[in-house]
Amino acid sequence: MAKWLGLDEPAQAISKTDYDFFDLEHAAPARTDELRIMETGEPLVGIEEREVWPDGRVTWVSTTKVPLRDRNGQIIGTFGTSRNITERKRAEEEKLLLAEQLRQAQKIEAIGRLAGGIAHDFNNLLTAINGYSDLLLSDLAPDDPKRRDLEHIKEAGSRAASLTSQLLAFSRKQILQPRILDLNDAITEASKILRRLIGEDIDLIAVTKPGLGLIKADPGQIQQILMNLAVNARDAMPHGGKLTIETANVDLDEHYVHLHPIVPPGRYVMLAVSDTGIGMDDKTKAHLFEPFFTTKELGKGTGLGLSTIYGIVKQSNGFIWVYSEPGRGATFKVYLPREEGESGAFEQHEKEELGLQGVETILVVEDDTSVRSLVIRALCKRGYTVLEASTGKEALRTAQEFEGKIHLLLTDVVMPEMSGKALAAQIETARPGIKVLFVSGYTNNAIVHHGVLDSNVAFLQKPFTTDVLARKVREVIDSVNQKSWAGAAHNG
Repeated sequence: MAKWLGLDEPAQAISKTDYDFFDLEHAAPARTDELRIMETGEPLVGIEEREVWPDGRVTWVSTTKVPLRDRNGQIIGTFGTSRNITERKRAEEEKLLLAEQLRQAQKIEAIGRLAGGIAHDFNNLLTAINGYSDLLLSDLAPDDPKRRDLEHIKEAGSRAASLTSQLLAFSRKQILQPRILDLNDAITEASKILRRLIGEDIDLIAVTKPGLGLIKADPGQIQQILMNLAVNARDAMPHGGKLTIETANVDLDEHYVHLHPIVPPGRYVMLAVSDTGIGMDDKTKAHLFEPFFTTKELGKGTGLGLSTIYGIVKQSNGFIWVYSEPGRGATFKVYLPREEGESGAFEQHEKEELGLQGVETILVVEDDTSVRSLVIRALCKRGYTVLEASTGKEALRTAQEFEGKIHLLLTDVVMPEMSGKALAAQIETARPGIKVLFVSGYTNNAIVHHGVLDSNVAFLQKPFTTDVLARKVREVIDSVNQKSWAGAAHNG
C-alpha cells in the first residue's frame, strides 16, 4: 500500500486517512462509505472508484470493504482491499470510443447516400432553371422591367446550385481531377485570399514543413478545404484571435490505428488548422460533419461547410479529425496519403475566353426533356447544327441516318437502356474521330473510378449555365487529344 501511495516506508501510512492522500472530492465519499459500514454492518463489494493522485495520475480501483469486528462481534472499524483495474477501464473506454467512431462513420455514410441522390435529382432541375434564365436574359433589353425578376430567379438558382455542389462533395460524388501537389504551395497561394477572408482582427500564421511529402488531390478541392476551415475558424473567433495553418509529414503506426480504426496505417501528409476560438463540446463534435448541422443563428450559415470538407477528404482517400474543448479553441487535422512523383505548379487563373460561336454539327443525347431542350436551344443560338435523341438507341439511328459529319457527341452519362460510355464507343466505331462530351449530375463508374475522372475525358457537371456549356463545347471540339471509346463499352 505504501508503494501504491508513493511512500518510502510502510510506517508512513500508519494512522493516515484518505484525507492525507486524496483531495476532499475523492476522500470524503470514501470516509462516508466506511462510516456507513460501521453503522449498518453491511459490506460494500466490488465498488469501482476513480482516484486522482496529487501528482496528477488517474487510476481506477475495484474496492471491497467489510466491517472489522472484535472477539465479541462488535464493529470496531472497516477492512478493505483494492484491486488496480486501470488497464481494464482504459480498454473499456477505448472500446466505447471505437464503437462510437464506427457508429458516426456509418451514420455519415447513410446521410451521404441520401444527400447524393437528392443532389443528382436537383441538378437536372437546376440546369433547366438556370439555363432558361440565361436564355431569357440574353433576349431582354438592359432596361426591360422583367429583367430584374429574372436576375433574382437566376441568383436563387445559382445559390441552389452551390448547395447541391456541396451535397455532392459530402456524398463523395464530385468529379475529381487530381494531380501531384505540394500542399505548402497550395497554402502559399491560398494565404492571399485567406487574409482578406478572416479579417484584420485575426492573426494568420502558416507553419509549413520544409521537405513536405507530395499528395495527389484536386487543386480546387484543396483550396475549398482551406477556405472552409478558415471561415469556420473565423466564425469561432468573433472577437479576434489566432488562426494557425501547419503541415507535416506523419507516419501513422499501429498504435494510432488502434485508436482510430477507420484509418489504415501508412505515410501521410498532415494539414492542421487551429484556432483560439470558443471551442466545442462532445455533443457538437458528434454532429459536426453532418450536412445542415450548424450552431449559428438562423440564416447565418447552411451547415454544409464542414460536411463538404469531410466528403472531399474522404474522396481523396484521406481522413479528418477534430480536437476541441469548450473555451480552448479547435484543431482540425486532415491526413492525405503521401505520393511519389514531381509536383506541378499550383496555378489559379482563368482560362482565356474562347470564341463561343460555332458551325459544327452536334448530336445531343439526353433523356431529361427540359435539359435536352435547353441544350439544343443554347447551341442553336450559337450557330451549331444540332441533332437530338432521348435514348442511346435513338442516337445510334440518328447517327446512322445523318449523311453529314458529326463533330461532337454530347451525351448524358446515365440513361435507360444504354449508358453514355457504351453509346460513345459504338458511335466512334462508325464515325472515327468524333469528339465526345459527357454530361451528368453526379459521378458514375462509366467514366470515373472512385470519383476520379479518367484521363482525357471531357466532362461537364450539372447544373451548368449556357455560357459554360458553350465554352466547354468549343473547348472539346478544338481539342487535339481525347480518349478513344471504340471497343471500351464494357471496360467501365
